[in-house]
Amino acid sequence: MTQELALYLTSQALITALMVSAPLLLAGLIVGVLISLFQAVTQINEMTLSFIPKIVVTALVLLVATPWMAGKVLDFVHYIFEIIPQVAR
Repeated sequence: MTQELALYLTSQALITALMVSAPLLLAGLIVGVLISLFQAVTQINEMTLSFIPKIVVTALVLLVATPWMAGKVLDFVHYIFEIIPQVAR
């Protein structure tokens, strides 16, 4: 395995991990900002008010995005398995 291939595989693994985690992180970020704005406007400082909606939205996004996320991870794994014979020389 060359150094270039190792760097390429590492960068692809990181990009795949970022793409797979992005929907969950963005959903949590958007809900967190909206709840924080609501709390700032109404001056309600209840911890469960920010925690429960983030958990619910993250779970819903996970249910919706799981097929796409699994597809991305499987595509990367298939690519890795395809290049094993080339790398093992």
